[in-house]
Amino acid sequence: MPYIDGFVLAVPTARKEEYRRHAAEMAPMLKEHGMTAMVECWGDDVPEGKLTSFRMAVKQAEDETVVFSWMTWPSKAARDEGWKKIMEDPRMKMDPASMPFDGKRMIFGGFSVLLEA
Repeated sequence: MPYIDGFVLAVPTARKEEYRRHAAEMAPMLKEHGMTAMVECWGDDVPEGKLTSFRMAVKQAEDETVVFSWMTWPSKAARDEGWKKIMEDPRMKMDPASMPFDGKRMIFGGFSVLLEA
């Protein structure tokens, strides 16, 4: 059964293309380390919540857009080994200020697939 890493983050709307480019540049390196697929989704219908919402979760500012993404791995073991190698990869050594989003507000987690339909 595949394993999923899920992410929700806020990206400055003006940096949409920069974010897309960043993700596209990272994908080949992530695949080298075992990721099988990556999907990046730009929010265009993300309602404000009363108690919780994607917007609230990432503390979205007026000039930001919510991004929802996920990566697929063959298994949790492949993902764990892959992330270990990714974090050691010199291509990951980048200045956090150069990132097209605030990583401190990113929400992420690993998920076992319960159902595929």
